Amino acid sequence: MNQRQLIAAAATTLMSMSLLTAAPAMAQSKEKCFGIAKAGQNDCASINGAHSCAGQAKVDNDKGEWKYVAAGTCAKMGGLSLEQAKAAGKKG
Repeated sequence: MNQRQLIAAAATTLMSMSLLTAAPAMAQSKEKCFGIAKAGQNDCASINGAHSCAGQAKVDNDKGEWKYVAAGTCAKMGGLSLEQAKAAGKKG
């Protein structure tokens, strides 16, 4: 193996390792935010059981639909936590 191949292999290994260690950190910095998803842009199942897949929200800003957002930003966007969304669902 010549020097260029060795350097390329080392660089590839380092980049791969940094991506693997960054993924858990990114996942931890997200939170579910209810009531902000646009129609067809929710991230997964609704809390009322209407569907079980992403992209199936029928209306904008349904309190039972959610998206992942950066931790700490949901309230600033006018969204609800899981507990708040469940309480809102019971009221209406």
